[in-house]
Amino acid sequence: MKDAWNAMMAKVTRLTQSGRLREATAAIQRALRGGAPATPRASGPARREADPQVIDAVARVVSMDGALDDGDVLLRPPPPQTKTRERPVDFDTVVETPAVELDGEFVTGSYTNSSGRRDYKLYIPSGPHTQPLPLIVMLHGCKQNPDDFAAGTRMNQLAERERFFVLYPAQTKSANGMGCWNWFRGRNQQRDLGEPSIIAGMTHEIIASYPIDARHVHVAGLSAGGAMAAIMASTYPELYAAVGVHSGLPHGAAHDVMSAFAAMRDGPSAARARAADAGEQGEQRALPTIVFHGDQDATVHPGNGDHVIALATAAPADTDIIGAVAADASFTVERGQMAGGHAYSRTIYRDAHGRSTGVEHWVVHGAGHAWSGGSAKGSYTDPKGPDASREMLRFFREHPLPT
Repeated sequence: MKDAWNAMMAKVTRLTQSGRLREATAAIQRALRGGAPATPRASGPARREADPQVIDAVARVVSMDGALDDGDVLLRPPPPQTKTRERPVDFDTVVETPAVELDGEFVTGSYTNSSGRRDYKLYIPSGPHTQPLPLIVMLHGCKQNPDDFAAGTRMNQLAERERFFVLYPAQTKSANGMGCWNWFRGRNQQRDLGEPSIIAGMTHEIIASYPIDARHVHVAGLSAGGAMAAIMASTYPELYAAVGVHSGLPHGAAHDVMSAFAAMRDGPSAARARAADAGEQGEQRALPTIVFHGDQDATVHPGNGDHVIALATAAPADTDIIGAVAADASFTVERGQMAGGHAYSRTIYRDAHGRSTGVEHWVVHGAGHAWSGGSAKGSYTDPKGPDASREMLRFFREHPLPT
């Protein structure tokens, strides 16, 4: 298997160097399918070959009625050295975000610095704004835009009801042909460079222009946007109070296109993710982190969520205990079932004294590459999962920036 993969990589390198990018992409896609030809769709338009720089999925309908097979990836049991306590969830407490009349404004703007220009949309809840309000920065996935992401996550409805601002930076087609944040490029994994500098600068500008509570500025994203949210958390820990990573990858998961595909397929190298994150953060604090991931995600391996958790909990970079905390800590596992929908496991990490460490991991069983509990009005959503938007908002409120 390793020899075959190395041979494929060599072939892809030759095709790329000769400018035959579509053929190189096709070779990578065949390898990710195990060499099998693509399975035709029963209906719908033919799928285009992906842009070689597009490191994310092509939008597709998420199956709602597929049963788990024996070979499906399930949540791994906790390692033996940890102490775990299970508590069932009251299913009636997990409810859909109700319809809310959007009386606020959804305005368009742009931000420019030395790294480039990006447009954005900002949801401003209806006033009056007599006191500073929280801000959530939402980073969309590939083939999405702010309007689509807002519709799918229903974050504007929550913002109007619960009183906070929502900023949706928009990736440009000139930076990435499919609108993906370029999380896999080295320049975009560092502070004050590339796309992170644009997103951080945009955030600062919104804070300066509107009544924002600087202790409650948070960042979240889906897929490529989730990977970029993890980067923002690592590179700007003084700006963002907490981070939500949905179906994404950890900071340092890849350094180019080839390693990005490998990380998406198998999960990132724990040693690489740990080294990259440590190099960027130094002695800086790890942000409170909430992760959502479907255990049937065939686009971004669920193990990536484990690595995000490992970095947030400072777990050793060992693949046998990824997702675990230090031996003197513990965690609580809550298991639930959405009525007519997915089962899920919520892991809350605690220190040796039983106090929450500010890290939560939600695994949605049977879910694919989609925003859990989202609306069908947007792409990449799975309405049958627990509501990730509500849970992220609840988590963010619990974790303001330290004074």
